[in-house]
Amino acid sequence: MACDRCGAREFSVCGKLDDADLGHLDALAEHITLEAGQALIREGDRADSVFNITSGSVRVYKLLADGRRQITGFLFAGDFLGLATGETFVFSAEAIEPSTACRFRRSEYRDLIRETPSLEAALLERANHELAAAQNQMLLLGRKTALERIATFLLELPSHDPARVAPVGEVHLPMTRSEIADYLGLTIETVSRVLTRLKSRGVIRLTSMTVLTIEQPDVLQRLSEGEG
Repeated sequence: MACDRCGAREFSVCGKLDDADLGHLDALAEHITLEAGQALIREGDRADSVFNITSGSVRVYKLLADGRRQITGFLFAGDFLGLATGETFVFSAEAIEPSTACRFRRSEYRDLIRETPSLEAALLERANHELAAAQNQMLLLGRKTALERIATFLLELPSHDPARVAPVGEVHLPMTRSEIADYLGLTIETVSRVLTRLKSRGVIRLTSMTVLTIEQPDVLQRLSEGEG
């Protein structure tokens, strides 16, 4: 059974299922592989499928009428996508890096939910978590300064990507500076300027374009809360 070899199982709704229910879920899954930049979902497509990300990372976004992009979230191994939607998708989702996912027919997955109380409970718990995350994102965009937004983002990102094991303080950034800007409601110039400021103060150390180390987590925490 593919679920036995899945590195995301521990962090996913699948982790709440016993072997029998997991077998039913595995029988419904189509395992897909995505290259960086490849679409998982396109806004306006029929919402016939739901997805469980099993490795890599995915950006979820909407395009505004004038062509601007608003990234509404980054998804990682264990994250679920597509259940709470209408007849068509109202967002797009693309792989940031090579990624994998399980795809399920929406109708079959909903039938399984009705037959599997443990899966229903796990999805409810995940929905409550996502609601809290959405409320935090509204606070981030509505009230926090650029420095506070970036500090908060760097502190919270590792907890959203639990399958990627890294040394304490190391933050993996598969997304570009432009994507961070589109997520935080900033310009790319502002993101670069704030990261440079944090680096010059010794709060972070930039190892590469995709990895940084938080050298002073207490300072970064205070900055995220508007102190210092």
